[in-house]
Amino acid sequence: MTYRLRYGTPDGFDDILMFSDGFFLTELRFEQTHKKYEQKEFCEEKNLPVFNDVRRWLDIYFSGRDPDFTPDYRINGLTPFRKDVFEILLKIPFGKTVTYGEIAAETAKKRGIAKMSAQAVGGAVGWNPVCIIVPCHRVIGADGSLTGYGGGIKNKSALLELEKAL
Repeated sequence: MTYRLRYGTPDGFDDILMFSDGFFLTELRFEQTHKKYEQKEFCEEKNLPVFNDVRRWLDIYFSGRDPDFTPDYRINGLTPFRKDVFEILLKIPFGKTVTYGEIAAETAKKRGIAKMSAQAVGGAVGWNPVCIIVPCHRVIGADGSLTGYGGGIKNKSALLELEKAL
């Protein structure tokens, strides 16, 4: 069974939908996200302990601070490549940004290869089902542009402004 709950964000952001398997957060996305990772229109609306943790985390985050804990989440479907990319994403500090190319270079180095495609990294970053907590919004283009974001460029820009990363 999949459970869902809406989180009302501050002005300037689309609201967020939280999804859970009953124990772990399995998806966190802006409500207006153009890409739905799974069809979840028929899931049950229910408050769960994990949603309380996620709400507390989001409340701290949207107050402009870096939360000092991470809610329990589970990401299904992580390939070894996505896992490598997500490990790098999770190391990007609050208020900082990195480029797709920098992630590609670090991934190539870890894998012992000469080069990795920034576009492949972009695909892995864009696949992220747990936005904000896994900070894919902190990845920008080589020229500093706010390229691609499943939650919409408006939300990406607002998140980076909140973190004072722009």
